[in-house]
Amino acid sequence: MTTPPDLDLLTIGHSNLPADQFLARLKAHGVTAIADVRSVPFSRRFPWFSNRTLSERLQSKGIAYVTMGDTLGGRPANRALYCDGIADYEAMASAADFHAGIDRVMAEMIRHRLCLMCAEREPLDCHRCLLVGRAITSRGCSIGHILGDGSIEPHSATERELRLAEAYRHRAHRIAARLSDRVRPGRMPKAFMSS
Repeated sequence: MTTPPDLDLLTIGHSNLPADQFLARLKAHGVTAIADVRSVPFSRRFPWFSNRTLSERLQSKGIAYVTMGDTLGGRPANRALYCDGIADYEAMASAADFHAGIDRVMAEMIRHRLCLMCAEREPLDCHRCLLVGRAITSRGCSIGHILGDGSIEPHSATERELRLAEAYRHRAHRIAARLSDRVRPGRMPKAFMSS
């Protein structure tokens, strides 16, 4: 497996990967440092992804480890960054701490072949793509997401997939049946009634 040389940054979701398979993917793509963007860098179900164990294992393989969930995590400690109980990515992206975290990523990218890590397997299910990746691409950097099969999907392709899914969702919302259109038992839908 080779990584396209034009990518400035990689991301990966550890999901339920065995530790050796996770490390093999990082090595295959030339990763020299992990930036852990989990708000809580701990896993009860997969303890090899808890920060202390992971850090030791990565360092034994020559891969640096840095936690960045305090500034780039998807679950901010600041309650003002939530709207109706849901993390507000737009508000988070405008926070000073978030910008400082992005600056730190940019600095680490100069020193390392950096890979952002979170838990979710799919980039579109994770803030590492929807929040952090978006901020980094806005600075002119190219990102590749290491997928579940080990291949790399460019962030631009992920964005196209998101736009297409959003277009389908929007169109389906416009044309889908409404509860008010329900046919009551014993009645014919208006479309089937003869005139």
